[in-house]
Amino acid sequence: MTDPFPLFDIWYAEARQTEINDSNAMALATADARGRPSVRMVLLKGHGPDGFVFYTNFEGRKAGDLLANPHAALLFHWKSLRRQIRIEGPVGPVDDATADAYFASRSRDSQLGAWASDQSRTLPSRDVFMDRFEQVRARFEGGPVPRPPHWSGFRLTPERIEFWQDREHRLHERRLFELAGQGWREGLLYP
Repeated sequence: MTDPFPLFDIWYAEARQTEINDSNAMALATADARGRPSVRMVLLKGHGPDGFVFYTNFEGRKAGDLLANPHAALLFHWKSLRRQIRIEGPVGPVDDATADAYFASRSRDSQLGAWASDQSRTLPSRDVFMDRFEQVRARFEGGPVPRPPHWSGFRLTPERIEFWQDREHRLHERRLFELAGQGWREGLLYP
């Protein structure tokens, strides 16, 4: 049976060795309820056959898009390797235990920032945000920082994964894996 996940693991491990910054960075493309697209960079925080996980403020635009239209696409682009991986599929929230465990692993300042930020909303000045950050720091001084109720993760369950390898003269190699029943079907695409 064809399986794209071992190949993803190999490419991802190589990227972790060659990419200088954020080898886990991926473009996340969403569309709102009216079909208007939006794309931004997020960080991969977990992956496996059950999907690709990232975290965010659920009151921001990306979460709003995903809750209204629960389908998305991811793109990893590793320039140092001249490779990219495109992944498409449905998206759903992770369970609370998964979100809690990841939140607890973040640095304290990142945890505090999740409480202080009204992600994607208009900010009058950087000072306003930094003042809020200091208020949150004081609020949780001396104790653990719990996960905010508006902060969690999403898991994209892949239905389509394309591995793209740059070749000279734009004669690229493209391997496509598509979910077919309980397994995967593999094929090639023209460059």
